[in-house]
Amino acid sequence: MSCNCGHDHGADASLGRPAPAPGQIALSVRLICADMDELKIVLDHLSEHVALSRAEPGCLFFATEQTGDPLIWQIEELYADEAALDAHKARLATSEWAGRSAALKREIHRIDG
Repeated sequence: MSCNCGHDHGADASLGRPAPAPGQIALSVRLICADMDELKIVLDHLSEHVALSRAEPGCLFFATEQTGDPLIWQIEELYADEAALDAHKARLATSEWAGRSAALKREIHRIDG
C-alpha cells in the first residue's frame, strides 16, 4: 500500500497491521537511534509505551520490531478514528516515553483509510 509520502508500506513492513478501513488511521513509523545511548532508551522504555498504547480504547493495533539494523525500529499503529489518534497523542505528550525519547529521530507516515 502506498501513502501520500510516496513510500510503499507493503505487508513486509506492516508487522501484520491490517490496512486501515474507511475512517481509520494507520501510522507507520521508523524510530531511528543515533547511537547506543539512544538504543538503551528504547530498550528501557518502549515496552511500557507499547502496553499503555495498546490499552487505549481506540487503539486497534500497535506493534514494534527491531529491524536488521539494531538502531532502527519499525512501529505500526492503527486507530479507530481521528479522535482515537488525538487521545493517543494527548496521552503520549505527558508520558515518560515522550520525555525520554524526545531526541530520537522519527519518520512517521500517516495512512488514512
